Amino acid sequence: CRRCMQCDAKFDFLTRKHHCRRCGKCFCDRCCSQKVPLRRMCFVDPVRQCAECALVSHKEAEFYDKQLKVLLSGATFLVTFGNSEKPETMICRLSNNQRYLFLDGDSHYEIEIVHISTVQLLTEGFPPGEKDIHAYTSLLGSQPASEGGNARATGMFLQYTVPGTEGVTQLKLTAVEDANVGRRQAVAWLVAMHKAAKLLYESRDQ
Repeated sequence: CRRCMQCDAKFDFLTRKHHCRRCGKCFCDRCCSQKVPLRRMCFVDPVRQCAECALVSHKEAEFYDKQLKVLLSGATFLVTFGNSEKPETMICRLSNNQRYLFLDGDSHYEIEIVHISTVQLLTEGFPPGEKDIHAYTSLLGSQPASEGGNARATGMFLQYTVPGTEGVTQLKLTAVEDANVGRRQAVAWLVAMHKAAKLLYESRDQ
């Protein structure tokens, strides 16, 4: 690599070559001067990154500091599996290794994150006649859409595959209405999950 992959400056004795610790591309100092934490790649101290990667890493750092704690703590939801009409009260949380969603109630379910294909956020706060409009985020490919200005999360649809079976399984999480503290925790969990999905979309090619 003889030139900066951003500004095309030629590397020489004065213009030193640096590489972004996230994407691995070569840059001059001006195009790769930011130092940002990169926990997903096990760098303890902030490391040199290009501008594009630094933007994603800043969002990841915020996620690790704020949203991850919410997801690990979990929240209580009414959970409906498939076409069942009877929901079950369950605690939904992210596993400590961040690879599974745990659902605990009268029964226990584990959903591997990599097998989740779609996250669909249910919101309220839209004009009359537009209830239950969904902000859509796909963990595996589709670009996330905006949630809407004053919308408040009320629930979430998840679609996922079960290894060894055909087709897609879906479940619906609904925030419990009759417990203010529990509802606030559930809404915070839904928002954190949605941000995690958006972050995964933004960083999946990094």
